[in-house]
Amino acid sequence: MVKGPSKSMVKRMLFAWFLLLAIMIGVIGGRLFYLMVIKSDFYQQKAAQQQLYDNEISAERGKIYDRNGELLATSAQVWTVFVTPNSFSSIKGEEKRNATKADIATNLSAILELDYQTVLDNLNKKVSYQRIKRNVEKPVADKIRKYIASSEYKVGQFIGLEESSKRYYPNNTLASSVLGFVGSDNQGLYGLEKKYENDLVGVPGRVVAAKDAKGNDMPLSYELEIEATPGNSLVTSLDTYIQSVCEKYLDQAVIDNKITERGAVICMNVNSGEILAMAVAGDFDPNSAFDLSPENQAIVDALEGDEKTAMISQLRNVQWRNKAVSDTYEPGSVFKIVTAAMALEEGATSIGNHYNCNGYIVVAGRRYNCHKREGHGAETLTNAVQNSCNPVFITFGQQLGAATFSKYFEAFGLGEKTGIDLPGEALPTYHKLSSMGITELASSSFGQTFKVTPIQMITAISAAVNGGYLVQPHIVNEVIDNDGNTVKTVATSVKRQVISSTTSETIRVLMEAVVDGGGGKNAYVSGYRIGGKTGTSQKVSEMIESGESGLYVASFCGVAPINDPEIALLVILDEPHGDAYYGGTIAAPVGGQILAEILPYMGIEPQYSDEELSKIGVRVPSVTGQKVEFAKKAITEKGLKYEIVGDGDTVLKQFPASTGTLSSGSVVMLYTTDDAAVKKTTVPNFFGLSVSDANELAKDNDINIQFAGTSVSGSGVTAYKQSVESGTEVDVGTIVTVYFRTTETAE
Repeated sequence: MVKGPSKSMVKRMLFAWFLLLAIMIGVIGGRLFYLMVIKSDFYQQKAAQQQLYDNEISAERGKIYDRNGELLATSAQVWTVFVTPNSFSSIKGEEKRNATKADIATNLSAILELDYQTVLDNLNKKVSYQRIKRNVEKPVADKIRKYIASSEYKVGQFIGLEESSKRYYPNNTLASSVLGFVGSDNQGLYGLEKKYENDLVGVPGRVVAAKDAKGNDMPLSYELEIEATPGNSLVTSLDTYIQSVCEKYLDQAVIDNKITERGAVICMNVNSGEILAMAVAGDFDPNSAFDLSPENQAIVDALEGDEKTAMISQLRNVQWRNKAVSDTYEPGSVFKIVTAAMALEEGATSIGNHYNCNGYIVVAGRRYNCHKREGHGAETLTNAVQNSCNPVFITFGQQLGAATFSKYFEAFGLGEKTGIDLPGEALPTYHKLSSMGITELASSSFGQTFKVTPIQMITAISAAVNGGYLVQPHIVNEVIDNDGNTVKTVATSVKRQVISSTTSETIRVLMEAVVDGGGGKNAYVSGYRIGGKTGTSQKVSEMIESGESGLYVASFCGVAPINDPEIALLVILDEPHGDAYYGGTIAAPVGGQILAEILPYMGIEPQYSDEELSKIGVRVPSVTGQKVEFAKKAITEKGLKYEIVGDGDTVLKQFPASTGTLSSGSVVMLYTTDDAAVKKTTVPNFFGLSVSDANELAKDNDINIQFAGTSVSGSGVTAYKQSVESGTEVDVGTIVTVYFRTTETAE
């Protein structure tokens, strides 16, 4: 008979089982405690990811306007195309599942112009959400919707379209160096877009929806939408018209003068610091900011590998770079306005002082030549500024001394950044007091051996003419919210008064003399009082480094109206390689052309002298449809001549039309029969001719000439450009604008 376990054995067995059970409970309990308490946040997040569909809603980026409310940058509706790969598990049968994926990959790759295999790989990922393409515009999005609606595979549960926004710049390249551009995630990468990123970006929204175990949406179970908050908008100080005028003439000057290192123009309100225009030649289209110009693309295409990659980066950075803010240059003779202001303020000179220039001055054993090697002889302060006489300005520097010169240099803001609201502003490089010897003081006095940015230079000139106040330049005037309410206003910021109003008034007189009869007369505009100063600086360090010669920066700074200044205009042409390189010859005409267009636009009325009135063209009277005898009288009363073609008694057509303006003595062609042959002529070459010779040549070729550019009086005035290319066949009586300038410079 087999005995069962004894009572003591049963007790031991029960104890063992209870011990094992206790251990198991302890382990399980510990694990649960670890999961539910210690790692609770982690696993709650994992559960939410599995159970909830959470997607960000892009916020609309704020707009950018010019001062008159014209759009410079805006955002338009686009879509992001996405797929939900986990949802394919709802399709029963691997063959049907693969066929559905293949159909989607085929159609999406064709519509979105993507690689088929790349799309298919995205469909095979083990995720609930996979982006296929961003910034899809409406026509393409509509094609996808049409495909979804017509597909036999019912692909709507696997493909989605999320609304977002894309940045657009309606004026293409206009002010691109100022506006900058955004990246693929709509983040500001350059210019105002980068500087004001926090204002423009807005706050994204979210859509949160429940999902089932297969990853399908269950909107009836749970859905939460948090609306996105649009970004604030910027109202800038830029004027679209003034900007376009500056860009037009700058671009042409770069071509005409074979500029290799780009150019820049800044137009600034001298009293408020508002930037009305900031143009940079060699800019880009922010709608496609990463595209290179055809010329640069050709350079890149000739390279391979790392060299090609490096060149792409280099050329992109060059085209994006705002030369007016981020590049420094030696200002040359334009700086003499600042030196003159120092000397006047300190009593080192006055408007009645007299000087003698024998062609050079020696400082510490070093000879500094005047641009006029034989010397200017006896001259007043006004003459010295008109003549841009180096020895006189070096004398001013020596009289002031290094300490006083440095004090004013920094007071005019030339020792620091201006603080303009654009990224990438460069620091100046100059001789500080501790390192400024006699020779450094001499060269600095006429604008060489130190470098400043264009924005610094025009800010200093503005202080010299506006009563002596250094104002901070700025681009943005106002930040507004989506409802048009003002969030922030940028008021005029006066940093300090640098010189007295009396000194400033004298500076204005001197600058007007430069345009009236000095080196800046190529900036003359009939009917307007304009002050200015030209500059031609040698790029000494660049010439030494490269071994090249003849590297210059030509510049002109103009102020108008000089008797009551409103705007300052700075023109910079970096490394001209045409037939001239002096600022007075190639930069001043650009300033004059710009001022001639923007001053009337700004509502500044011209005030003509008797001499100017005699040279203003007369409007051609409208005589089409009138009797010939009436037409003859109407034309001769205007001081014009006529030529009749045909034997009719009524004018059927006239040329030029009544929209034209002609100088006295010009000819109007009157056609009196339908079959009258239009007379033709060939436009002659006016280049290099004097005013009188150009006028005679125009008459000999039955061309009507309009004069433009500098005052046509004075010596050395010749034609340098014409509106219709020579050799072109045109109708007799065609108006050809001929541009004149003087080659006599004061640099």
